Amino acid sequence: MKLLTHNILTSKCLKGVTVGYPLAIIAREVKVNEVDFNPDFIARMIQKVDWPALCKAAENLGHTDELPPAVVDDYENNEEFLKKAHHFLMEIEVLNGDLICPETGRKFPVTDGIPNMLANEDEV
Repeated sequence: MKLLTHNILTSKCLKGVTVGYPLAIIAREVKVNEVDFNPDFIARMIQKVDWPALCKAAENLGHTDELPPAVVDDYENNEEFLKKAHHFLMEIEVLNGDLICPETGRKFPVTDGIPNMLANEDEV
């Protein structure tokens, strides 16, 4: 599961959960894979990313080195910033671990890089 994916996941579908975001990450296995850099894609995604949630996720994984604490002005034309954002959004991947609802503590497993966000019938 890439951190870009994590940034959009929520447990709001669970009974009694009002926000369910951001999900905490407990990772048992993390891998960094090199992915081709596409500055246009990253620039478009920055608009959709909850940057503080990305920073928290990176911190949970122990990958806070060089992640800017906030989106910089004119990021679309700042290749250095876009490359750093690309690294954190696209190259850091949780292979195995758990995502945890911030309101209920419900754990959702991540297995082989795939988050299982299915809720049990009694949870919806």
